[in-house]
Amino acid sequence: MTVRILLCDDHAVVRAGLRALLSSAPDIEVAGEAATGEEAIALARKLAPDVVLMDLQLGEGMDGVETTRRILRPAEEGTRAPHVLVLTTYDTDADITRAIEAGATGYLLKAERPEELFTAIHAAAEGRTALSPPIATRVMSQLRTPRPTLTPRERDILGHLVQGLTNRDIARTLYISEATVKTHLRRIYDKLGVTTRAAAVATAKEKRLIP
Repeated sequence: MTVRILLCDDHAVVRAGLRALLSSAPDIEVAGEAATGEEAIALARKLAPDVVLMDLQLGEGMDGVETTRRILRPAEEGTRAPHVLVLTTYDTDADITRAIEAGATGYLLKAERPEELFTAIHAAAEGRTALSPPIATRVMSQLRTPRPTLTPRERDILGHLVQGLTNRDIARTLYISEATVKTHLRRIYDKLGVTTRAAAVATAKEKRLIP
């Protein structure tokens, strides 16, 4: 079975390289290319590819995660949504989690060998999960280490912390004392396994503990 592909990457050189590479596979056809999320959504509806090969960072406009989410929204009656296979250089826990939650069938790194990419494309076309080995390891690690559970108040304070507010500013915003803010911060630090504000902010972003 020939798998029809839609490429979505904001770099023309990357798209050209992928097209040339995929053309060497007799059972893969590049149906179209998109440089932005908006273009990818429109072409996915028009061309009805089997798989969308999606980069995460697409310059200005919506990113690959939001594009994936919109492509996979319930299709019109009589049509089907394609599978989305992420192909990117980004491998942080936050990127992986966001892409999977958006509905991506697979997540590959651009450092993979061509044969691995071809195999992943066919797996994605069949609706099977395809993950680069490093990504699979990170996913398993996340499953073994659940995100810390914060109280609503701790989430509020952490959110203000991410915005750069001082303890005094947070206290004024939430109508509580600075001592109470410090108490909550100590509990947040303990739950996140950190000792500084900067580390708390970085961990909160990585683990997606705040919107």
